[in-house]
Amino acid sequence: MDFQIITDSCCDFPTPMYKTLGLTFVPLTVEFRGNTFDDKNDGSLKDMYAGLRAGEAAKTSAVNPSRWSQVMEESLAAGKDVLVLAFSSGLSTTYQSAVIAAGELKEKYPERKIQVIDTLCASMGQGLLVWYACRKRDAGLSLEEVAQWVLDNRLHLCHWFTVDDLMYLKRGGRISAATALVGTMLQIKPLLHVDDEGHLINMTKARGRKAAIDAMVKKAQELGAGYDNSTMFISHGDCLSDAEYLSRQLKEKCGVKDVVISYVGAVIGSHSGPGTLALFFLGKHR
Repeated sequence: MDFQIITDSCCDFPTPMYKTLGLTFVPLTVEFRGNTFDDKNDGSLKDMYAGLRAGEAAKTSAVNPSRWSQVMEESLAAGKDVLVLAFSSGLSTTYQSAVIAAGELKEKYPERKIQVIDTLCASMGQGLLVWYACRKRDAGLSLEEVAQWVLDNRLHLCHWFTVDDLMYLKRGGRISAATALVGTMLQIKPLLHVDDEGHLINMTKARGRKAAIDAMVKKAQELGAGYDNSTMFISHGDCLSDAEYLSRQLKEKCGVKDVVISYVGAVIGSHSGPGTLALFFLGKHR
C-alpha cells in the first residue's frame, strides 16, 4: 500500500475500527462540562448523552489546518501519498481546512500525491464511503482509482435520519419553534436526509417512532434496489434497541447480510440530540 487514507472523526467509527481498516483519522473537538476533548467514539458517549438528556449543552469545533497538516505530514514524511476523505463541507469547515493544509504540504513535498475529497457525507454515511474506499484500496486500486470511485459514488451514499427530540432541530434552525412544539405534542417524528450539497434537509414526517423507522426501511427498499447493499451502516444517539430493531427489519425485508451499528459521535450528536437514529446505504440517488 503506497498511500494512506485519512479521514476525520465525523465518520463516527468506533475507535478500534480505524486500526482494523488501516486508517488515520483527525478528531474534531467538543466542549462539554467545561472541558475540551477530542471527538472519539471510545465508550464515553453514553455519559455525554445522559448529560444532553438532562439539559446540558455541548459546543463543537472543526479541525483546523494545523491539525490536518500534522497528521498528513506523518504519512508524507514516511514516503506515502495521501488521500483525505473529509466531513461534508455543507455541515462544517473541516474540509476547507484540509484543502488549506494540503496546499501548503504540496509545496513541501512536491514529489508526493495529496488529494482531498469533500465526501458530502456525515456520520456513518461518511463512514460507509470510507469503508468502501478501504476495500477498494485493499483490492489493489491506486490512489487515483480509489479517489475516482469515491467521487463517482458519494452522491449514491444515502443518509436517512430521524430524531427523538425536535428541540435540537429547532436550535439548529432546521424547524421553527412552533413546528417543534406542535410536533412534540402530536408525537411527530421527522425523516431527514443529507442532500447532494451535503446539507441536512427535513424531508417528511411520520406519526410515532416506529412509523419513522419503518419509513427508513422503505427508503432502503426503494432507493437501494439494484445496488449491492449486503452491508449497511446504522448510527444511533444512545438508542441501541431502536438501532437493533432497524437492523432486524433490514435483514428481513431488504436481505442485508451485515449491519454495522455505532454511536452517533459527540460532534454530530451534540447537534442532533439523544435518540437520533440514522441509516446509510448505497442507492440510486439521495
